Amino acid sequence: MPEEMTLNSRIKDIYETAIGHDLLHLILMSYGKKADMLKNPLIGNMKLKTLQTLTGPFLRQDFWSTFLELVNSEKDILTPSSKPITKAWWKEAVFYQIYPRSFCDSNNDGIGDIPGIISKLDYLKDLGIDAIWLSPVYDSPNEDNGYDIRDYHKILKEFGTMEDFDRLLEEIHKRDMKLIMDLVVNHTSDEHRWFQEALADPESPYRDYYFLFDDDKVPNNWASIFAGSCWKHFEKEHLYGLHLFSGKQMDLNWDNPNVRRDVIEMINWWLDKGIDGFRMDVINYISKQTGLPDGNPSVGNLMGFTGIEHYFYGPHLHEYLRQIRAEAFDPHGSFSVGEMPGLGLKMAQLVTAEERKELDMVFTFMHLDCPGHVRFEDYRYDLNYFRDFVNEWMLEYGNSCWLSVFYNNHDNPRMISKIDPEHKHRRALAALLAVMQFTIKGTPFVYQGDEMGLTNYPFRSMDDLSDVESREYYTQLRTKNEEEEVWKIILAGTRDHARVLLPWNEISEEHLKQEADTRITEIYRQLIRLRKENPALIYGTYTPVNTKKGHFTYIREDENARFLIDCNLTDHKAEAYMVDNTAVLIYPDHLNHMDRMDAYEARIWKL
Repeated sequence: MPEEMTLNSRIKDIYETAIGHDLLHLILMSYGKKADMLKNPLIGNMKLKTLQTLTGPFLRQDFWSTFLELVNSEKDILTPSSKPITKAWWKEAVFYQIYPRSFCDSNNDGIGDIPGIISKLDYLKDLGIDAIWLSPVYDSPNEDNGYDIRDYHKILKEFGTMEDFDRLLEEIHKRDMKLIMDLVVNHTSDEHRWFQEALADPESPYRDYYFLFDDDKVPNNWASIFAGSCWKHFEKEHLYGLHLFSGKQMDLNWDNPNVRRDVIEMINWWLDKGIDGFRMDVINYISKQTGLPDGNPSVGNLMGFTGIEHYFYGPHLHEYLRQIRAEAFDPHGSFSVGEMPGLGLKMAQLVTAEERKELDMVFTFMHLDCPGHVRFEDYRYDLNYFRDFVNEWMLEYGNSCWLSVFYNNHDNPRMISKIDPEHKHRRALAALLAVMQFTIKGTPFVYQGDEMGLTNYPFRSMDDLSDVESREYYTQLRTKNEEEEVWKIILAGTRDHARVLLPWNEISEEHLKQEADTRITEIYRQLIRLRKENPALIYGTYTPVNTKKGHFTYIREDENARFLIDCNLTDHKAEAYMVDNTAVLIYPDHLNHMDRMDAYEARIWKL
């Protein structure tokens, strides 16, 4: 067991711990620095108290006390496993995320629906998709577009009926595809029966299903992920209720064993219906520190959310994940991928390593913004950072863990627009992203519209937006900033960019219909087929061979095949990686120049 870390511990020893490794990465990223500097012997042998002195102007002394508490709270450490990779369907699959509200509208009411999804299953099968991740279709007041669930056992009327869902599941399985659903159990809607009973009756068994406290004072200083305080005041009942997200998304108290029992019962209800697994929404937030202590203001300033150190990697997280797996997932042989904001490589290992029996995979978001930047910021993403992220995870994650590979989802702007805001190289960039996604080691998750080369939508004002996060953040920013400045921030990061109706809907905006690119769709189809036909691109070893600035070249190989993937990460011509005359060009169909690559060009060679 590792020794207790103190201010006298060396940076390199702290870096060897799971939380120390990931938090030091996060701190450096926040200041726009690369984590490579931690491997410098001069810095590695520095004591933490020296770093405390150096960062004094930026981080208060109490920051490092909280840092050490977190580091010492996790004693487990995993070294990367080199054992043979265990094969599984979800490692070989290509997933496709459907955001039902904007995917396909079958009745032209402006809202996507389940019959619309059914109508596009042949398209997805032809594309090469093996599994669908369906964002929430449960009954909901739609404060947060379905991530505020009112009834886990009903379908939202706008999307259809339970009979429609059953037909969807049947049609998916008929095509030899699988379906995973969203599991949103950190919180429920305030309109959920449990919460309504908890609020109405102090003696109700549901009162302890949530975090409800007498309103003599605000319980702590935690901030909501969606801006403002995370405490909602219920004046009539003289209570404060905890909501890490919107004021209508009330956090469940997972320390109550009855909560865990009822949630697991609900999970099993859906698994018994025949779904194949779950994507688990902010599942790392389910365990909160006992007593809900105040958050450290310095941590809040660094992370953006005061109090987050008390729940992003809570004291019972591993215990609760193992319980869900043992009592629901394992008996059904189902798949799980957890959304886990804030977790880096080492903490992700501890929740995904096969021998620990917690989750199959995680979605971590360290790669979606460059060091020193955040989502609500108008900047140009640097693909060199993505290359460095991939190399670190490919080489250090280990064979008992498996990476999810994605650029977009329902919570982020489109990656093409972050890299190339003027869209001068849209097709080439879309193809480059696809080549990397389908040839690095991990499971690809395509977000709806990726295969069409879609970019950010040109919203004109707040009146165009429905995203609750954007609206609440806008209100907070406008108290201190001018309209033009605030709109620029909101436009850079709003989740609505990824939530507009896809181009095949009759009432879709003309902008999207013009942008959809069938050539990009064909490239996706080609690359997915290449991945399926070559196990080396799934289970093969990964070896980087050129990581100079602007370049990303790597080899995937097994005992039967060897592929070299050469990528130009820049918006200008670059020198190509030269192969001998025995190499066979797999992608693209032809080259304009053998020795140099066009902007954002990617090549796949079979050696």
